Amino acid sequence: MNYRYITSLFLVFFSLTSCKGQTETPKIAVEVLEQNWFHADSLLHHVQVLSSDVFEGRRTGTAGAKKAKAYIVNKFQELQVIPLTENYEQHFSFTRRSKEYAGTNVLGLIKGTEKPEEYIVLSAHYDHEGIKGGKIYNGADDDASGISALFAFAEYFQKNPPKHSVILAAVDAEELGLVGSKYFVKNSIIPVKNIKLNINMDMISRNNKNELFAVGPYHYKQLEPAIKSIQPSENIKLRMGHDGSDTLDDWTQSSDHAAFHDVKIPFIYFGVEDHKDYHKPTDDYENIHPNFYQNAVTTIIAVFKKLDTIEL
Repeated sequence: MNYRYITSLFLVFFSLTSCKGQTETPKIAVEVLEQNWFHADSLLHHVQVLSSDVFEGRRTGTAGAKKAKAYIVNKFQELQVIPLTENYEQHFSFTRRSKEYAGTNVLGLIKGTEKPEEYIVLSAHYDHEGIKGGKIYNGADDDASGISALFAFAEYFQKNPPKHSVILAAVDAEELGLVGSKYFVKNSIIPVKNIKLNINMDMISRNNKNELFAVGPYHYKQLEPAIKSIQPSENIKLRMGHDGSDTLDDWTQSSDHAAFHDVKIPFIYFGVEDHKDYHKPTDDYENIHPNFYQNAVTTIIAVFKKLDTIEL
Protein backbone atom coordinates (compact mmCIF):
# COMPACT_ATOMS: atom_id res chain seq x y z
CA MET A 1 0.00 0.00 0.00
CA ASN A 2 1.16 3.51 -0.74
CA TYR A 3 0.81 6.28 1.82
CA ARG A 4 1.28 9.93 1.15
CA TYR A 5 4.17 11.55 2.95
CA ILE A 6 2.74 13.54 5.80
CA THR A 7 3.47 17.23 5.54
CA SER A 8 0.50 18.77 7.29
CA LEU A 9 1.27 21.15 10.12
CA PHE A 10 -0.43 20.62 13.46
CA LEU A 11 -1.90 24.01 14.37
CA VAL A 12 -0.35 25.68 17.37
CA PHE A 13 -2.81 26.69 19.98
CA PHE A 14 -3.11 26.93 23.73
CA SER A 15 -6.14 25.60 25.55
CA LEU A 16 -6.25 26.71 29.16
CA THR A 17 -7.51 24.42 31.86
CA SER A 18 -8.21 25.66 35.34
CA CYS A 19 -9.14 24.22 38.69
CA LYS A 20 -10.73 26.19 41.49
CA GLY A 21 -8.04 27.84 43.55
CA GLN A 22 -5.24 26.82 41.16
CA THR A 23 -3.23 28.65 38.53
CA GLU A 24 -4.31 27.97 34.95
CA THR A 25 -1.96 25.59 33.14
CA PRO A 26 -1.41 25.99 29.40
CA LYS A 27 -1.39 22.90 27.22
CA ILE A 28 1.34 22.56 24.63
CA ALA A 29 0.07 21.59 21.20
CA VAL A 30 1.90 19.07 19.06
CA GLU A 31 3.10 21.68 16.66
CA VAL A 32 5.78 20.60 14.25
CA LEU A 33 5.88 19.33 10.68
CA GLU A 34 6.45 15.61 10.72
CA GLN A 35 9.51 15.74 8.47
CA ASN A 36 11.22 17.73 11.21
CA TRP A 37 10.83 14.84 13.65
CA PHE A 38 10.70 11.62 11.62
CA HIS A 39 9.74 10.34 8.19
CA ALA A 40 6.24 8.86 8.19
CA ASP A 41 6.96 6.62 5.23
CA SER A 42 10.00 5.15 7.02
CA LEU A 43 7.95 4.58 10.17
CA LEU A 44 5.47 2.49 8.22
CA HIS A 45 8.13 0.77 6.14
CA HIS A 46 9.96 -0.65 9.15
CA VAL A 47 6.76 -2.10 10.60
CA GLN A 48 5.96 -3.66 7.24
CA VAL A 49 9.42 -5.21 6.96
CA LEU A 50 9.73 -6.49 10.54
CA SER A 51 6.24 -8.02 10.45
CA SER A 52 6.77 -9.76 7.12
CA ASP A 53 6.94 -13.54 6.83
CA VAL A 54 10.69 -13.31 6.23
CA PHE A 55 11.19 -12.82 9.98
CA GLU A 56 9.02 -15.84 10.87
CA GLY A 57 7.37 -14.17 13.84
CA ARG A 58 10.67 -13.21 15.54
CA ARG A 59 10.50 -15.92 18.22
CA THR A 60 13.42 -15.61 20.65
CA GLY A 61 16.38 -17.73 19.60
CA THR A 62 15.09 -18.50 16.09
CA ALA A 63 16.56 -17.56 12.73
CA GLY A 64 13.80 -14.96 12.37
CA ALA A 65 14.79 -13.29 15.62
CA LYS A 66 18.42 -13.19 14.51
CA LYS A 67 17.36 -11.50 11.27
CA ALA A 68 15.38 -8.94 13.28
CA LYS A 69 18.37 -8.31 15.54
CA ALA A 70 20.61 -7.72 12.51
CA TYR A 71 17.99 -5.38 11.00
CA ILE A 72 17.85 -3.28 14.18
CA VAL A 73 21.64 -3.10 14.49
CA ASN A 74 21.89 -1.99 10.86
CA LYS A 75 19.27 0.74 11.36
CA PHE A 76 20.97 2.02 14.51
CA GLN A 77 24.21 2.27 12.56
CA GLU A 78 22.51 4.11 9.69
CA LEU A 79 20.88 6.53 12.13
CA GLN A 80 24.22 7.22 13.85
CA VAL A 81 23.18 5.71 17.16
CA ILE A 82 26.25 4.90 19.29
CA PRO A 83 26.48 1.28 20.51
CA LEU A 84 26.04 0.97 24.27
CA THR A 85 28.03 -2.27 24.14
CA GLU A 86 30.89 -3.07 21.81
CA ASN A 87 28.54 -4.21 19.05
CA TYR A 88 25.11 -3.07 20.36
CA GLU A 89 24.36 -6.58 21.63
CA GLN A 90 23.69 -7.79 25.18
CA HIS A 91 23.41 -11.57 25.27
CA PHE A 92 21.59 -13.63 27.86
CA SER A 93 20.28 -17.16 28.25
CA PHE A 94 17.46 -18.70 30.25
CA THR A 95 15.27 -21.77 30.61
CA ARG A 96 11.50 -21.77 30.26
CA ARG A 97 9.36 -24.91 30.48
CA SER A 98 12.46 -27.10 30.27
CA LYS A 99 13.61 -25.41 27.05
CA GLU A 100 16.80 -23.39 26.85
CA TYR A 101 16.80 -20.04 25.05
CA ALA A 102 19.49 -17.62 23.95
CA GLY A 103 18.33 -14.01 23.67
CA THR A 104 19.91 -10.72 22.68
CA ASN A 105 19.03 -7.15 23.60
CA VAL A 106 20.08 -4.48 21.09
CA LEU A 107 21.21 -1.32 22.88
CA GLY A 108 22.05 2.07 21.41
CA LEU A 109 23.07 5.34 23.02
CA ILE A 110 22.44 9.02 22.36
CA LYS A 111 24.61 11.20 24.60
CA GLY A 112 22.85 13.99 26.43
CA THR A 113 23.90 17.59 25.86
CA GLU A 114 23.25 18.87 29.39
CA LYS A 115 22.87 15.82 31.66
CA PRO A 116 24.98 13.11 30.04
CA GLU A 117 25.21 11.06 33.26
CA GLU A 118 21.43 10.86 33.66
CA TYR A 119 19.63 8.38 31.40
CA ILE A 120 16.18 7.91 29.93
CA VAL A 121 15.62 4.41 28.57
CA LEU A 122 13.30 4.15 25.56
CA SER A 123 12.29 0.52 25.23
CA ALA A 124 10.34 -1.75 22.89
CA HIS A 125 10.52 -5.51 22.37
CA TYR A 126 11.35 -7.04 19.01
CA ASP A 127 10.43 -10.66 19.71
CA HIS A 128 7.02 -12.16 19.09
CA GLU A 129 5.25 -15.54 19.03
CA GLY A 130 7.01 -17.12 16.05
CA ILE A 131 5.33 -19.97 14.16
CA LYS A 132 2.57 -21.98 15.83
CA GLY A 133 0.40 -24.59 14.19
CA GLY A 134 2.06 -23.82 10.86
CA LYS A 135 0.96 -20.17 11.01
CA ILE A 136 3.29 -17.19 11.32
CA TYR A 137 2.48 -14.75 14.11
CA ASN A 138 3.97 -11.61 12.58
CA GLY A 139 3.32 -9.19 15.46
CA ALA A 140 2.94 -5.96 13.50
CA ASP A 141 1.37 -4.06 16.38
CA ASP A 142 3.00 -6.31 18.99
CA ASP A 143 5.65 -5.00 18.79
CA ALA A 144 7.12 -4.09 15.43
CA SER A 145 5.29 -0.80 16.01
CA GLY A 146 7.40 -0.05 19.09
CA ILE A 147 10.67 -0.95 17.37
CA SER A 148 9.92 1.33 14.44
CA ALA A 149 9.10 4.08 16.95
CA LEU A 150 12.64 3.67 18.35
CA PHE A 151 13.95 4.40 14.86
CA ALA A 152 11.67 7.47 14.68
CA PHE A 153 13.20 8.69 17.94
CA ALA A 154 16.68 8.18 16.49
CA GLU A 155 15.68 10.34 13.51
CA TYR A 156 14.31 12.98 15.87
CA PHE A 157 17.56 13.06 17.86
CA GLN A 158 19.61 13.75 14.75
CA LYS A 159 18.18 17.28 14.65
CA ASN A 160 17.05 17.55 18.28
CA PRO A 161 19.75 16.19 20.59
CA PRO A 162 18.34 15.28 24.02
CA LYS A 163 19.41 16.97 27.23
CA HIS A 164 19.52 13.65 29.10
CA SER A 165 21.41 10.72 27.66
CA VAL A 166 19.04 8.24 26.02
CA ILE A 167 19.36 4.48 25.71
CA LEU A 168 17.41 2.98 22.81
CA ALA A 169 16.67 -0.53 24.04
CA ALA A 170 15.25 -3.09 21.60
CA VAL A 171 14.73 -5.93 24.05
CA ASP A 172 14.26 -9.63 23.44
CA ALA A 173 12.11 -12.31 25.12
CA GLU A 174 9.28 -10.07 26.32
CA GLU A 175 6.77 -12.69 25.25
CA LEU A 176 8.58 -15.29 27.37
CA GLY A 177 8.28 -13.37 30.63
CA LEU A 178 9.93 -9.96 30.17
CA VAL A 179 13.27 -11.74 30.30
CA GLY A 180 15.30 -9.30 28.21
CA SER A 181 14.25 -6.18 30.09
CA LYS A 182 14.76 -7.87 33.46
CA TYR A 183 18.25 -8.92 32.38
CA PHE A 184 18.99 -5.39 31.19
CA VAL A 185 18.04 -3.90 34.56
CA LYS A 186 19.76 -6.55 36.70
CA ASN A 187 22.93 -6.43 34.58
CA SER A 188 22.87 -2.74 33.80
CA ILE A 189 25.79 -1.45 31.78
CA ILE A 190 25.41 1.92 33.48
CA PRO A 191 24.65 2.44 37.20
CA VAL A 192 20.96 1.77 37.80
CA LYS A 193 20.78 4.88 39.97
CA ASN A 194 21.57 6.93 36.87
CA ILE A 195 18.48 5.66 35.03
CA LYS A 196 15.89 8.32 35.77
CA LEU A 197 13.01 7.18 33.57
CA ASN A 198 11.79 4.39 31.31
CA ILE A 199 9.45 5.09 28.40
CA ASN A 200 8.16 1.78 27.07
CA MET A 201 6.28 1.39 23.78
CA ASP A 202 4.37 -1.82 23.18
CA MET A 203 1.39 -1.95 20.78
CA ILE A 204 0.95 1.66 19.60
CA SER A 205 -0.20 1.33 15.98
CA ARG A 206 -3.96 0.74 16.07
CA ASN A 207 -7.09 1.55 18.02
CA ASN A 208 -10.66 1.86 16.84
CA LYS A 209 -11.36 4.65 19.32
CA ASN A 210 -8.11 6.55 18.59
CA GLU A 211 -7.07 6.10 22.23
CA LEU A 212 -3.44 5.91 23.34
CA PHE A 213 -2.85 5.15 27.02
CA ALA A 214 -0.01 6.55 29.11
CA VAL A 215 0.37 4.23 32.11
CA GLY A 216 2.59 5.08 35.07
CA PRO A 217 1.77 8.53 36.48
CA TYR A 218 -0.53 6.97 39.08
CA HIS A 219 2.60 5.41 40.59
CA TYR A 220 4.90 8.35 39.82
CA LYS A 221 2.90 11.52 40.30
CA GLN A 222 5.78 13.73 39.18
CA LEU A 223 5.24 12.54 35.60
CA GLU A 224 1.58 13.50 35.43
CA PRO A 225 1.99 17.24 34.64
CA ALA A 226 4.14 16.51 31.61
CA ILE A 227 1.48 14.23 30.13
CA LYS A 228 -1.33 16.62 30.93
CA SER A 229 0.58 19.47 29.30
CA ILE A 230 0.45 17.82 25.86
CA GLN A 231 -2.43 18.54 23.52
CA PRO A 232 -2.36 15.78 20.88
CA SER A 233 -3.81 16.20 17.42
CA GLU A 234 -7.58 16.01 17.16
CA ASN A 235 -7.20 12.49 15.72
CA ILE A 236 -5.83 10.93 18.90
CA LYS A 237 -6.89 10.80 22.54
CA LEU A 238 -4.11 10.56 25.10
CA ARG A 239 -5.50 8.94 28.26
CA MET A 240 -4.12 7.91 31.62
CA GLY A 241 -5.31 4.77 33.40
CA HIS A 242 -4.91 0.99 33.32
CA ASP A 243 -2.67 1.40 36.36
CA GLY A 244 -4.71 0.25 39.33
CA SER A 245 -6.42 3.61 39.77
CA ASP A 246 -9.58 2.61 37.88
CA THR A 247 -11.72 -0.39 36.96
CA LEU A 248 -9.70 -1.11 33.80
CA ASP A 249 -7.16 -3.93 33.54
CA ASP A 250 -3.99 -3.05 35.43
CA TRP A 251 -1.05 -2.91 33.01
CA THR A 252 1.60 -2.06 35.60
CA GLN A 253 3.28 -5.45 35.14
CA SER A 254 2.14 -6.14 31.57
CA SER A 255 5.26 -5.29 29.54
CA ASP A 256 8.94 -4.39 29.80
CA HIS A 257 8.36 -1.30 31.94
CA ALA A 258 7.67 -3.71 34.83
CA ALA A 259 11.39 -4.50 35.12
CA PHE A 260 12.09 -0.82 35.78
CA HIS A 261 9.13 -0.34 38.11
CA ASP A 262 10.28 -3.33 40.18
CA VAL A 263 13.46 -1.42 41.10
CA LYS A 264 11.52 1.84 41.54
CA ILE A 265 12.64 3.50 38.31
CA PRO A 266 9.74 5.71 37.15
CA PHE A 267 8.10 4.63 33.92
CA ILE A 268 5.52 5.62 31.34
CA TYR A 269 4.09 2.81 29.26
CA PHE A 270 2.43 3.83 25.99
CA GLY A 271 0.04 1.27 24.54
CA VAL A 272 -3.44 0.52 23.29
CA GLU A 273 -6.13 -1.82 24.53
CA ASP A 274 -6.22 -5.35 23.12
CA HIS A 275 -7.73 -5.73 19.66
CA LYS A 276 -9.18 -8.71 17.81
CA ASP A 277 -5.77 -9.62 16.34
CA TYR A 278 -3.84 -9.53 19.62
CA HIS A 279 -1.56 -12.60 19.79
CA LYS A 280 -3.12 -14.03 16.66
CA PRO A 281 -1.58 -14.73 13.23
CA THR A 282 -3.68 -11.86 11.88
CA ASP A 283 -1.63 -9.18 13.65
CA ASP A 284 -0.30 -8.13 10.25
CA TYR A 285 0.89 -4.87 8.76
CA GLU A 286 -2.30 -4.53 6.72
CA ASN A 287 -4.31 -4.25 9.95
CA ILE A 288 -2.49 -1.36 11.61
CA HIS A 289 -3.98 2.15 11.46
CA PRO A 290 -1.33 4.29 9.74
CA ASN A 291 -2.70 7.73 10.67
CA PHE A 292 -3.29 6.77 14.28
CA TYR A 293 0.19 5.24 14.46
CA GLN A 294 1.92 8.32 13.09
CA ASN A 295 -0.03 10.54 15.49
CA ALA A 296 0.75 8.21 18.39
CA VAL A 297 4.51 8.37 17.76
CA THR A 298 4.36 12.14 17.36
CA THR A 299 2.52 12.40 20.68
CA ILE A 300 5.03 10.15 22.47
CA ILE A 301 7.91 12.24 21.18
CA ALA A 302 6.10 15.37 22.39
CA VAL A 303 5.80 13.86 25.88
CA PHE A 304 9.48 12.90 25.83
CA LYS A 305 10.41 16.41 24.73
CA LYS A 306 8.59 17.85 27.75
CA LEU A 307 10.07 15.34 30.21
CA ASP A 308 13.57 15.95 28.87
CA THR A 309 13.36 19.55 30.09
CA ILE A 310 12.50 18.80 33.74
CA GLU A 311 14.35 17.42 36.73
CA LEU A 312 13.76 13.67 36.75
